[in-house]
Amino acid sequence: MRCPFCHNDDTQVLDTRVSDEGDTIRRRRRCSKCDKRFTTYERVELVLPAIVKKNGSRVEYSHDKLASSIKLALRKRPVSSDSVDEAIARIEEKLLSLGEKEIPSERVGELVMRELKRLDKVAYIRFASVYRSFADIESFESALKELK
Repeated sequence: MRCPFCHNDDTQVLDTRVSDEGDTIRRRRRCSKCDKRFTTYERVELVLPAIVKKNGSRVEYSHDKLASSIKLALRKRPVSSDSVDEAIARIEEKLLSLGEKEIPSERVGELVMRELKRLDKVAYIRFASVYRSFADIESFESALKELK
């Protein structure tokens, strides 16, 4: 670790402690050149994949966008906030477990539909009607048949 004071690359770790939550490591260090002490923190950095839209453009994954689209589908439905948060967490865990740098928006949409089908059938149909852009009543009926 480079010293923030003199920019020397040779520093020594004096003390290492894990945070109470277990998600951060705190290290006290000393520079061998200027003898100053400083603290560094080490934590896991999780990077969700970029989303490749239908037109080929790429956007950063947005937790807020995912949450708002799910909440919009669930608007005025009897589903708890905890259930919504758990569904979002499952989607994000799946995205992380894929280990991909990029993922098509269609894949994210399918994951959302799977979670909505679990949570609330009406919300599932609401989301599917926008996501799949039903062109006619037959495509809408086929989505309803999927639920049965």
